[in-house]
Amino acid sequence: MLQLDRQEIAARLPWPALVEALAAMFREGCDAPLRHRHPLPGGGSLLLMPAVGQGHSGVKVVHVAPGNAALGLPAVHAEYLLSDAATGVPVALLDGGELTDRRTAAASVLAARYLARPDSRRHLVLGAGKVAAALAEAFHAAYGMERTSIWARRPEQARALAARLVAHGVPATAVESPDPAGHDIISAATLATTPLVIGAALAPGMHLDLVGAYRPDMREADGAALARALCVVDTRAGAMAEAGDIVQAIAEGHITAGHVAAELAELCRGAHPGRTDPGQITLFKSVGWAGEDLAAAVLATCGG
Repeated sequence: MLQLDRQEIAARLPWPALVEALAAMFREGCDAPLRHRHPLPGGGSLLLMPAVGQGHSGVKVVHVAPGNAALGLPAVHAEYLLSDAATGVPVALLDGGELTDRRTAAASVLAARYLARPDSRRHLVLGAGKVAAALAEAFHAAYGMERTSIWARRPEQARALAARLVAHGVPATAVESPDPAGHDIISAATLATTPLVIGAALAPGMHLDLVGAYRPDMREADGAALARALCVVDTRAGAMAEAGDIVQAIAEGHITAGHVAAELAELCRGAHPGRTDPGQITLFKSVGWAGEDLAAAVLATCGG
């Protein structure tokens, strides 16, 4: 059985090929139920994400431990087992962290293909973890960003990430505020429980990419931001069950469930046009779909 570590997965999942693999999976679909969540001590979660498609079956096992930051450890640990769907023979064991980081960023770039302005060149990233780094790299690869701004609650983390990105050719600088002014695309990859993106601060034409809040009690944008935006989600079932940005905005009366215009699959299949006006504010809420992991694992293991 093939075993792939972080470095090997990164090398096998270049951004353009990964984005196209996800696009194909969203168009074709696969059998991927909602992830199972089990609470762990200290506010953590155990997540199980199975999927079957493209001749393979796979399952990701994820431990999320928000308190790990105080210990100097990553907040997320994950593994992915890919098997032959017909025989059940294990094909590969992959580092689930790198797989998740890259497929998450690639899904955001895929959504931006339909939602962000093509001339977007200024990117604000909220957060300084591994997903934030992947988002900065993926969007720079797709758009050739002229400026990538990094904000984090701990300024030293933002500065450290910006320095690493610069070393990889991304024109990144740390900023002191999450204010979106002067940016075209705002990506949030945090564990925030109170809004960082305020609707009143959004300018026409901005695209919001909300990645981090993965539980109903978390949120990265306020209800006013969602009310002003054309809202697209990776999957409606996942968003309505887990996306705190959406669940709380509905509970507060800012929007209704019908305000969610489309799933990402509908954009990929041409059933919804996405952005139709340069002045629109658009929003993609990513909760995470097991089909993304499967597509990435198949690409990393079997190639394009």
